[in-house]
Amino acid sequence: MESEPPHRRQPALSNPRVQRTRQRILAVARELLPEVGPTGLTYALLAERAGVTRQTLYRHWPSHAALLFDLVLQGPDLGDYPEPGDDVRGVATAWLKSLRSGVGVPAVRTAVLAVTAQADHDPDSAQALEGIGRDRRAALNKLLEPAGVQLDDDAYTLLYGPVLARLFLDRGQVTDEFIDAVVTQWLTTLRRTGVLPPDGAAAEE
Repeated sequence: MESEPPHRRQPALSNPRVQRTRQRILAVARELLPEVGPTGLTYALLAERAGVTRQTLYRHWPSHAALLFDLVLQGPDLGDYPEPGDDVRGVATAWLKSLRSGVGVPAVRTAVLAVTAQADHDPDSAQALEGIGRDRRAALNKLLEPAGVQLDDDAYTLLYGPVLARLFLDRGQVTDEFIDAVVTQWLTTLRRTGVLPPDGAAAEE
């Protein structure tokens, strides 16, 4: 059987050198994206600034949407990601604050908006957007496991939706008070729909 051509071979991500190269490229992309925008972040420019070949970029990210996907999900560690816990209110509040911090990173914000804008006409972007949502919901459900709560798509959207609407549509600030109000309303909805028991209020307060 004929082997794949070099430009289509998947990089060996278990190789520390490959991982270092990948992280360096992503760091350069984070710097460039807010400066040049999604359309300006070409593989030619990124390859030049990161000191790699375009072939290397295509091996790691076969599409531009795949690169934006990783820029969203592999953003810088801001040190505020919550730990799993049995306090649903506490976990949800900490998770929304972490979301606020993450979207506050210019490259992450730009990448999210770009993938969303392109999803209607670009299958790669649509797949990336779906993957981002699936990954983030799974991560939140992992945090909620000790509480015995698992969110479906609707319950997940009801939590993060108001925060992204305030940031991207209203162009406003997401204060701690706003997050508290969102979580309070969200918990009320979860109780009403049976995701949380009506008598579970004491555990979340």
